[in-house]
Amino acid sequence: MILSDAEWQAIELSLKVSTLAVIFSLPLGILMAWILVRCDFPGKALLDSVIHLPLVLPPVVVGYLLLVAMGRRGFIGEGLYHWFGFSFAFSWRGAALASAVVAFPLMVRAIRLALEAVDTRLEQAARTLGAGRWRVFFTITLPLTLPGIIVGTVLGFARSLGEFGATITFVSNIPGETRTIPLAMYTLIETPGAEGAAARLCVIAIVLALASLLVSEWLARWGRKRLGA
Repeated sequence: MILSDAEWQAIELSLKVSTLAVIFSLPLGILMAWILVRCDFPGKALLDSVIHLPLVLPPVVVGYLLLVAMGRRGFIGEGLYHWFGFSFAFSWRGAALASAVVAFPLMVRAIRLALEAVDTRLEQAARTLGAGRWRVFFTITLPLTLPGIIVGTVLGFARSLGEFGATITFVSNIPGETRTIPLAMYTLIETPGAEGAAARLCVIAIVLALASLLVSEWLARWGRKRLGA
């Protein structure tokens, strides 16, 4: 299967965007999962709903909200551009941000489920032996949550690979800059005589998504066996 330069460009950009989306959202995902499981406070249900909102909102709405907030004239993006010359709009950075926002609920949910399964008595025993809060978290809580973190990371990566609606709304469909695999397929489908190229990208998207899910399952099993050992 021979791919054109534009197709390789879309694949490389998708992998880059998805990887960065996961890397930068993972620490926040762990923090939000920990807050939802370990903390009780007024408005917790509202925070939970806001985190999971991208799961039920149309992706175009998510993209529009990002444009309003993070665009060059957005109430956050305008300040970033004015003071630092930095902009998310119409760039691969914006594509990574859109992918991260859409994939974030899946990541948090997987980590949260793993965190809920951690026996808090182990944490309490460590505290009574003199371990500090941070030491307990990094030596007990985090390792026991590892399978969920792995699953959440890979699911977030797979979801980022397939992101379309929020991306095209927020950063448009710019060749070499924001045109990921889904956007490239959309362009090819609308181009007469490009059905073969669209089919090739479709196969690649399926292979990447399937590989991500298989790796997720394998790593989760490896993590559970390691913890069991």
